[in-house]
Amino acid sequence: MSKRRDLDRRLRGLGEIRGIMKAMKNLALMETHKLTRFLATQHRVVENIRAAAEDFLSFHPQFFAEEGITRDVFLLVGSERGFCGDFNDTLLRHLNGHSPRSDNPALIVVGSKLSSKLADDPRVVVQLEGPAMLEEVQPVLRKLVEALGRWQATQAGPCLLRLTVFHNQPGDATVKTTLLNPFTHWTAQKPRHGHAPLLNLEPRVYLAQLADHYLFAALHEIFYGSLMAENQRRIRHMESAVRRTEQKTTELRRKRNGIRQEEITEEIEVIMLNAETLRA
Repeated sequence: MSKRRDLDRRLRGLGEIRGIMKAMKNLALMETHKLTRFLATQHRVVENIRAAAEDFLSFHPQFFAEEGITRDVFLLVGSERGFCGDFNDTLLRHLNGHSPRSDNPALIVVGSKLSSKLADDPRVVVQLEGPAMLEEVQPVLRKLVEALGRWQATQAGPCLLRLTVFHNQPGDATVKTTLLNPFTHWTAQKPRHGHAPLLNLEPRVYLAQLADHYLFAALHEIFYGSLMAENQRRIRHMESAVRRTEQKTTELRRKRNGIRQEEITEEIEVIMLNAETLRA
């Protein structure tokens, strides 16, 4: 009897766990549906800004600035929550296999789960909480820009930052490395239009503001894509966990049924012995 009660308690516990995991999977599924629309729109925004920059520079190549003294900064976009498989471990493996241009790159880590894995790394200069849902992406990016500005102000002498972003891609299990130096790899090309674009700003001011818009839009696209990949991993992780839970539940029910059959057999034997005793 005590064994069957223990199995009943374990089955109730597994049922509660299975319900929680299914709820987490449904939330991740809803998040991916929202992110699908935002990702498509954000990609178009980035492409339009890039096209505007190429159009401008084809008429004003003198404002194209080559890279000067730079400092490598690696931005790692991890996860704020768990239950997403090897989402953060793949980032670390890709980071360890990447060869930076400088000997001492600074690391900016986004996401509490990834930050805990790099807690003792001396290269980490900024740690931030990551977005857990789509609506938290923009506040996180504001904090990122502010923290990056504060850290840059503490550096000795004027220095440009070469920002490289390590992030997971939606749809597969690969990590992408994106260099966010706006328009630094532009090559001279023939203008696609017959007339230069009409500007309401000085060309140098226009290009600087366009670079700011490009960086912010590109970071939005990267964070949306990373959050999409995180939720896709979470869905697969939850589906696998639910299957294992159901297999364990089936196994425990089989054991409980076997124990119950043994108990029924023992009860029948007792009844038959009592009946024989009464007849005697």
